[in-house]
Amino acid sequence: MRPAHALIDLDALRHNYRLAKSLSDSRAFAVIKANAYGHGAVECARALADDADAFAVACIEEAIELREAGITRPILLLEGWFEASELGLIDQHQLWCVIHAQWQVEELLAARLSAPLHIWLKLDSGMHRVGFSPEEYPGVWRQLETTPQVASLSKISHFARADEPDTGRTEEQMAVFARATEGLEGPVSLCNSPGVLAWPQAHNDWLRPGIMLYGATPFTFPQEHADSLQPVMQLQSRIIAVRELPVGEPIGYGSRFVTARPTRVGVVAMGYADGYPRHAGDGTPVLIDGQRSQLIGRVSMDMLTVDLTDLPGSGLGSEVRLWGKGLNASKVAAHAGTIAYQLFCNLNRVPRRFTSSFSASAT
Repeated sequence: MRPAHALIDLDALRHNYRLAKSLSDSRAFAVIKANAYGHGAVECARALADDADAFAVACIEEAIELREAGITRPILLLEGWFEASELGLIDQHQLWCVIHAQWQVEELLAARLSAPLHIWLKLDSGMHRVGFSPEEYPGVWRQLETTPQVASLSKISHFARADEPDTGRTEEQMAVFARATEGLEGPVSLCNSPGVLAWPQAHNDWLRPGIMLYGATPFTFPQEHADSLQPVMQLQSRIIAVRELPVGEPIGYGSRFVTARPTRVGVVAMGYADGYPRHAGDGTPVLIDGQRSQLIGRVSMDMLTVDLTDLPGSGLGSEVRLWGKGLNASKVAAHAGTIAYQLFCNLNRVPRRFTSSFSASAT
């Protein structure tokens, strides 16, 4: 079989969730939207089932997948519903919902439910994607807190620049939130991963760790707590061919890389069809048999090329780690002009193999 695969360390996932919890007395949603950021939502949810206070996903399809897999913890729909017909399923599966727009309020008030819903009312504190304005928010809150369709009402917003602690923007958003919600009693959730790691003053009642669960730092600089995260995904493959090239020879499409010395080239079974970033530049780090090397030449659909010149002990069959332990995905992403979130979510075609101290499986 083609050697490319992603090894998912569920013990590392549990470690990262527990790290988030250790930083606060708050409860925490484990955010596993987008197939757990490409790591496998069902397997990750099962691994966290005894630890997580609740889970958070983007849409009802993701929530139902978890319910059908036996997940009984609360599940929050971060975008709520997209059409009124979903409310029956939300009711059936006892899902928690974010409400961010007036049309959702109206559909909730018109709904016939078997039981009232747990609602998280979203404030646009400055992200300017979705949510009620600070001026609208108190009126909507008072409208919902008296309706029989609502079992509980909580406050939620989202930070735009918590990964940039010196901009002042997060403090501005916290101030907007405080003014807009003054006198409105209920649980609060503000913190995404950088908020969890770097903004203890914003922890409040519920945290929402996302990318940090998977061991990637949201920061572009060393950060005390982020440096304790453990990578969950190891993207791995092997050398499937070796070339010996003299000086002046081009490698790959477009001849982007030309050898400046006699070069030993390794061909790796990994490409952009697997999710490896096509725009990764020459010099992007890789680990070959645990030793640091680099990408040379443009990434193809199914293959990429690496420099073996200074690794005489490596060759055909050598293990190649594209990111994971010893090579944080955030560093690879920086060489491709992207972020670790996208690397994980774009993972395609390669099988995922799950490992932990309790069990191991493959999909």
